[in-house]
Amino acid sequence: MQDQRILVTGGAGFIGSNLANHLATENDVVALDDGYLGTPENLDDGVEYVGASVLDDDLPTDVDVVFHLAALSSYAMHEENPQRGARVNVEGFVNVVEQAVQDGCETIVYASTSSIYGNRTEPSPEDMDVHVNTGYEASKLAREKYAEYYSNFHDVTCAGMRFFSVYQGYGGSEEHKGEYANVIAQFADDMAHGEAPVLYGDGTQTRDFTHVSDIVRGLELAAANRLDGVYNLGTGESYSFNTLVDMLNDELGTDIEPEYVENPIPEDVYVHDTMADSTKMMEATGWEPRISFHEGIEEVCAQYQ
Repeated sequence: MQDQRILVTGGAGFIGSNLANHLATENDVVALDDGYLGTPENLDDGVEYVGASVLDDDLPTDVDVVFHLAALSSYAMHEENPQRGARVNVEGFVNVVEQAVQDGCETIVYASTSSIYGNRTEPSPEDMDVHVNTGYEASKLAREKYAEYYSNFHDVTCAGMRFFSVYQGYGGSEEHKGEYANVIAQFADDMAHGEAPVLYGDGTQTRDFTHVSDIVRGLELAAANRLDGVYNLGTGESYSFNTLVDMLNDELGTDIEPEYVENPIPEDVYVHDTMADSTKMMEATGWEPRISFHEGIEEVCAQYQ
């Protein structure tokens, strides 16, 4: 993408700031963030920062493309205050897209979630049946339905990206997420400081860990190709938390055993396994992940060596 005016909501957060900084090299980028998990310190000088909520009036939506990433982005965040979660994740989405449409923007790309697939040890395609077990998942599925409405009744494309376990490590803007950061970042930081990583259950749960740089490329390609509908962004490979700890020990030169604790999240809502089928995205844009899991672990650990 070149010479476009772009709005990134949640633009000072983890994924948002990576996207905004990347796009700002050849575009005019505005990062809007309310400061909940984002900070303008994550942004390069070439990005315009606007401190505001997605629920506000008069948002800077007079743009060519909107990347709507702002959300309460986990089960824990949403369950602390379900009403606020619904306002931010659903009403905030509608508010941003409605203002963008009124301002003539025709390209929307937004964050959905892979959590709606539930427990899957096989690749999850976009057309499989999905179920909602948490308020967080309900809010993201509501986004997809509102996006379908806007696509069908307005001259706008809405591409929903279902992310799979995005990570970067504390060497980047993910550090500001703290306890809400990906387990890779949290485990690596604990182990680098001689502390045992805390694993829920027996550590056999698996995730399709996807590096943030691959997510950023996927988001850009979705906008550049004016995709419509929902698309997975994941590697198609999954690794257990136990395997992750072993690989971190190897890379960090440590020999730390994890601490296993009872899972505080109810089993009937906890997503034990994830794996993406990203065929649809690959066929639509040519996107495929470039950072292998081993390379990603090396990058996460590099700051400690």
